[in-house]
Amino acid sequence: MGRITLDKVAKSFGDVEVIPPLDLTIEDGEFCVFVGPSGCGKSTLLRLIAGLEDVTAGRIEIDGRDMTEVPPAKRGLAMVFQSYALYPHMTVRRNIAFPLRMAGLDKAEQERRVQRAAEVLNLTDYLDRRPGQLSGGQRQRVAIGRAIVREPAAFLFDEPLSNLDAALRVGMRLEISELHARLKTTMIYVTHDQVEAMTMADKIVVLNAGVIEQVGSPLELYRAPRNLFVAGFIGSPRMNFLTGAEAAKHDAHTIGIRPEHIAVSASEGRWQGRAGVSEHLGSDTFIHVHVDGQAEPLTVRAGGDVDFH
Repeated sequence: MGRITLDKVAKSFGDVEVIPPLDLTIEDGEFCVFVGPSGCGKSTLLRLIAGLEDVTAGRIEIDGRDMTEVPPAKRGLAMVFQSYALYPHMTVRRNIAFPLRMAGLDKAEQERRVQRAAEVLNLTDYLDRRPGQLSGGQRQRVAIGRAIVREPAAFLFDEPLSNLDAALRVGMRLEISELHARLKTTMIYVTHDQVEAMTMADKIVVLNAGVIEQVGSPLELYRAPRNLFVAGFIGSPRMNFLTGAEAAKHDAHTIGIRPEHIAVSASEGRWQGRAGVSEHLGSDTFIHVHVDGQAEPLTVRAGGDVDFH
C-alpha cells in the first residue's frame, strides 16, 4: 500500500514561507508528478514527504498513519536522487544490497531481492562491475535498484534524469514508466520538464511559488487549464495568448489558443501577419507569426514539409 495524504502541510524557513498550507492526496499505485519552474517548491515538498525536512505545520499520513514526526528511515519510502550516490569502490551487487545490509537482513534474502531487482532493471550482467564501468543510464538504474530492494510503500524521485543527455533521458523515462507498470507501486516524481510530466504521470501537480495551481491528469491540464500559469506551462510549444482588441471582441482579457489550433495560409484569414522564424523538426514545423496588435508572435504547429518566409 502507498496512499499519501497531506493535510494543511506548510513549510517556512525562518520568516520566509516557501510552501503555504496545502492539501493533497496521492492514491495507492498512482504515478504522481510534481512539476513547476525552478524554485517553485516541488523538491521541498518531496523532502517533506520523505521526512528529510520538518513540516512547519500540518500533517502527513502514509496509509492512514500519521508520519509527520516519524524519522525518514521508518516511513517505508525509498528516494532516488538526482546524483546517483553510488559507492565507487563497491560492485553493483553490493551497492544495491547496501540498504539491506544496514537493515540486518540475512544474506539469502539480500541475494533474492538483489537478483529480482537486477532482472527487473536488466542489470543481471553488470552485478560484478563497479559504477565507474557503467554508463549514466546504467548507474541510474543501479540507484533505482537500491530503492526497489527495500520494497517501499512508495518511491520518491527527485529529478533523477537531470544528469543524463537527451537520448538517455528519453530511454530512462520509458524504463521508469515500464517499471511502474510492473511494480504497481506509488511513485512521486519531481521534474521541471513538462514533457516528462505529460508522458509519465497518471496525476500531475502543478506548483508555482509553493502553491498548487492545479491537479489533474495530463490531458485534463492540457485541455482545461485552470489559469494562465497552467495554460502557459503545460504544452510544448506553449499556448498562444491574445490580448487587447482581439480578446475584447469575446469579452475577455486574454484568449488562449494552442499552436495546433491555428492554421496559416498565403490567402486572407482571420488575422493578417508576417511569418518569421520557422523551426523544422521533421514531422512538425513551428512557425512564429507576427500579428498586428499582439506584442508576441503566435506559434503555429504545421506539417513537417511546410515552409513560410
